[in-house]
Amino acid sequence: MTLLIALVAGVVFGIGLTVSQMVDPARVQGFLDVAGLWAGTWDPTLAFVMAGALALAAPGFWLARKRGAPLVGERQEIPTARAIDRRLLLGAAMFGIGWGLVGYCPGPALAGLAFGLRETFIFVAAMIAGMGAYRWTLEKL
Repeated sequence: MTLLIALVAGVVFGIGLTVSQMVDPARVQGFLDVAGLWAGTWDPTLAFVMAGALALAAPGFWLARKRGAPLVGERQEIPTARAIDRRLLLGAAMFGIGWGLVGYCPGPALAGLAFGLRETFIFVAAMIAGMGAYRWTLEKL
């Protein structure tokens, strides 16, 4: 049952990313290009997608904390870390730079695989290689 719910949630997420056109790197880069504010080419779509996600997620996290136990699964995992450290800042900077350069983040890239674009497959392969390199580096340290 847990896997079925995860599958449905993933499919709904992928549909949402596709409908909102967040699987299109040009759409994301249009939002991240702040110079477009003055040129009249800035695309606010991503801001609306983020606002919609927050509007849905915030009550969900509130209910999950209040309930204290998951509806499905063995344990509830809600982030508790509050520290802003070097590792967090470096990771956020790397994610942001990559997102700005390529126009993909992991969720939309995976959803974008359904369109069969070569660039998306290359990005996902590079993303998986980067995750492997990170894990290998952590093991060596």
